[in-house]
Amino acid sequence: MTIDYAHARELMVEQQIRPWDVLDIKVLDVLARLPREAFVADAHRALAYADVELPIGHGQKMMKPVIEGRTLQALDLQPGDEVLEIGTGSGFLSACIGALAREQQKGSCDAKLTYGNQWADRLPPAFKLYPRATLREAAGVAGGKCNIRVVNFQTAASIQGVLDYYHTMAVRAGYTSDHRVRGNEHILGGTKGDLAYVLFLRTDGGMTDVDLVASGGK
Repeated sequence: MTIDYAHARELMVEQQIRPWDVLDIKVLDVLARLPREAFVADAHRALAYADVELPIGHGQKMMKPVIEGRTLQALDLQPGDEVLEIGTGSGFLSACIGALAREQQKGSCDAKLTYGNQWADRLPPAFKLYPRATLREAAGVAGGKCNIRVVNFQTAASIQGVLDYYHTMAVRAGYTSDHRVRGNEHILGGTKGDLAYVLFLRTDGGMTDVDLVASGGK
């Protein structure tokens, strides 16, 4: 069976990515133009535009299209930006970043992302798990510039309460703090030197659902 990849790409944008409040026209245009199937192994090419993670070897996986779209939107890249990317994975996200930014510098990182609740205990002190929150997933990479922690949790606290908590913690620790709203999602992020953090917050079934990504930690 011959696959119409152009049509599959269009469906991916309209049925997967846009409904997840990825509304930045530049990001949608890049995802609609770049041939994602060219970055996927032959054995998985038929699934290039499916809402699934795809293996890329060495225990690594290519992110779902919706996560790639949200990541690109959160970066808010401009044509004059220069980007240092650590760990290029399949190369697809690198291509998207390159299309959105003027110059891209790649750093080598062979460290592997691993999953386990222990990563929540290794978050930087300024971004420890929200009090009495329910941890749903945690992952991390330990090693030099790839020292990253990723957690997802839910809490009965309001979005504003969570925002206020992490804003205060970040500023006290010397980080910048920038809050943006994109559709139904709140984004809080900032930097301190080479360290960075970003939180994505949304309402889910009466709870506040949070994705937290931070570099550094134990």
